Amino acid sequence: MQATILLQQTVPVETFEAAINSSWILTVSFLIFFMHAGFAMLESGQVRSKNVANQLTKNLLTWSVGVVVFFLVGIGVGTVAGGGDMGLIERFQAGAPFHNQPAGGYITWLYGAVFAMTAATIVSGAVAGRAKLRAYVGYTVLLAAIIYPVTIGFTWEAADGGLVEELTGTAFADFAGGMIVHGLGGIAGLTAAYVLGPRMDKYGDDGSVNVIPGHSMTFAVLGTLMLAFGWYGFNVGTAAVVDGASFLGDTLGRVAMATTVAMAMGAVGAAAVSLALSRKVDTLHVANGLLAGLVGITAIPDVATWWGAILVGLAAGVQLPLVFKFVENYLEIDDVCAVFSVHGSAGVLGALAYPVVAVELPQGVSVLDAFVAQAVGVGIITAWTVTATALVWGGFKLVGQARVDEDHERDGLDITEHGVETYPEFGDPNLATDGGVRSYDLRSDGGSGIEMVTAVIRPEKLGDVKKALAEVEAPSLTVTHVSGRGSQPAAVGQWRGEEYVVDLHQKVKVECVVADIPAEEVVSAIESAASTGEPGDGRVFVVPIEDALRIRTGERGPSAV
Repeated sequence: MQATILLQQTVPVETFEAAINSSWILTVSFLIFFMHAGFAMLESGQVRSKNVANQLTKNLLTWSVGVVVFFLVGIGVGTVAGGGDMGLIERFQAGAPFHNQPAGGYITWLYGAVFAMTAATIVSGAVAGRAKLRAYVGYTVLLAAIIYPVTIGFTWEAADGGLVEELTGTAFADFAGGMIVHGLGGIAGLTAAYVLGPRMDKYGDDGSVNVIPGHSMTFAVLGTLMLAFGWYGFNVGTAAVVDGASFLGDTLGRVAMATTVAMAMGAVGAAAVSLALSRKVDTLHVANGLLAGLVGITAIPDVATWWGAILVGLAAGVQLPLVFKFVENYLEIDDVCAVFSVHGSAGVLGALAYPVVAVELPQGVSVLDAFVAQAVGVGIITAWTVTATALVWGGFKLVGQARVDEDHERDGLDITEHGVETYPEFGDPNLATDGGVRSYDLRSDGGSGIEMVTAVIRPEKLGDVKKALAEVEAPSLTVTHVSGRGSQPAAVGQWRGEEYVVDLHQKVKVECVVADIPAEEVVSAIESAASTGEPGDGRVFVVPIEDALRIRTGERGPSAV
C-alpha cells in the first residue's frame, strides 16, 4: 500500500501508463517477430528436401530486406495514403523514420513493422519450389514499400475514418489484421502462384493432380505451434493494457478467450472434414486448420461472443480442406503451402462474420450497415492486392525473371540458387505420387519361367514408369529410393564456404518380377517411360529367377508370381 502511494506521488499517471503500454508493445512485437521462426519451419516442412534452404533463405530475407524498406519508405507511404490535412510531403515526413521526432515513436513503428513482415512472408509459401529468389525479394520490396502500406493507409492509418467509411458511412472493422494482414498475404500468394504457374510435376498431361509431399511433417507441425504461440502477440498484444487509471482487463480477457477457442475449433473443423473426405484425419490439414481458425478470429477477437469465436473458428477450419481442394483441382493453382485457404479465405470469412458474432455494434450501426462496410473493405483490399501483385509478378514473368528454368527446378533451388544441399547425405528430393494404380488382376494365360526386371531411374519418372507397367499388365513391383553413381556428372556443393563434390545422385530402383508376360515388354515400357535423353536416365537389368514362393498359400514357381 505504501509503495502504491509512493508511486502515485512520484510518477504521473500518464507516465506510468506510457511505460506500461510501451513495454507491452515491445514485448508483443518480439513475440510476433518469433512467428518468423514458425513460418520458416511450417513452409520448409511442406517443400521438397531439395528446396528447404531456399525456403529458409526467403524467410530470412523477407525480414531483413522488408523491414528496412518498411522503415525507410513503407511507413511514410502508409501515412500519405492515410490522408489528412497536410500536404503529401508533410504527410510522408510525419510517418518517415528520419523525420525529427522522439525516438519513442520507433516503438510504434516496430509494432507496425512486424505486422507488415507477416503479410510479406505469407507469399513465400505459395510460390515455393519455382520462384527465382531475386523475383521474390523484389516483390517483398514492393509489398513492404507500397502494397501493404497503401492498404493500412486507407484502413488503420486513415486520418478521417478510412476509405470504407467514406464510401459506406461505416468504418471497416479489423482489430488485429485478419483481413488487412493475413487476407492480403493469402490473396497475394494465390495471385503470385497463378502468375508463376504450377510446379513441373504437379499436374499430369491428362489434367490429373499429382501429390508432391513435403519433406518433414515434424517441421510443419512444429512451425504451426510456434505460430500459434506468437499469435497471442498478434491478437492479445493489439489491446492496450492501461488507459488512464483503468486496466483494460475485459478486452484482454475477451481477446485471449476468442483467440484460443477459435484456434482449437479450427483444428477440429479441419479434422472433421478431412475424416469425412478420406476417412482419415490428415495431420497437415489439422495443423493448417488450427492456423485458419486463428486467422478467422483475428479481425474480431475484441468483440466476438464466446459462441461466435467457436463458430468462426469452426467455419474457418471446415472451409480449409474444401477451399484448398477447389484451388488445386478446379482452379489448377499450385499453392504449395495452402496460404490462400489458411490466410486468404479464412481472413475474408472472419471479416464478414463481424456483424453476426459481435457482442454489440457501434451505436447507430445496423447489422446490414456493418456487413456492407465489411464486404466493401474486403473487396477493396482484394482488388488492390490482386492488381498490384499481378502487375509485379507479371512484369517479372514478362522479362523472364519470375521463375527458374526447367533444369534448375528439377535439380532443386538449394543447389541452383544457393549452392548448398540441406541434407547432403539423406532425403528424397523429387518424390511425387501420381494417384497411380491401386491393384490389377494378374494374367493367368500361362507362360513359363520367372524373370526379374530391375530398373534404376530418375525419381521424377516413377509415376510415368508405374503407368507404363500397368499398361503392359505388369503391376507387381517393388520401389526403393537409392543413391548411386553412373554417367550423370557430379555436382559441386558447399558448406560454410567449403566446396565438396556430390557424386551420389538420388534415384529410384524399380524391381518387377514377371512370369506370365515377356520380360522384353516390361523393358520396353520402362525404357519409353523413363527416357529423357540426358545422362542419368538410368539402367535396366534382366536376370532369371530360379524359383518363387507365395508365403500365404505356399504356391511355388510361376503361379506364385
